[in-house]
Amino acid sequence: MTRYTVIIERGERNYSAYCPDLPGVVAAGETEEETVELMKEAIEFHLEGLREDDLPIPEPTTSARCIEVAQ
Repeated sequence: MTRYTVIIERGERNYSAYCPDLPGVVAAGETEEETVELMKEAIEFHLEGLREDDLPIPEPTTSARCIEVAQ
């Protein structure tokens, strides 16, 4: 099992997400949970297409952390 980092952004009316290691793989949903599930499906679909086309599967290289700062 491979873990890809997904960046989730909250908008005014929905959430959107993208995967830095898989350019072009994006999703949007009404809730964060829905967006995560759609992103998982989008990544799986993208990787399936790469395999079908005999293209290399990118290794994950991106990580993310939340950092607390005083305001």
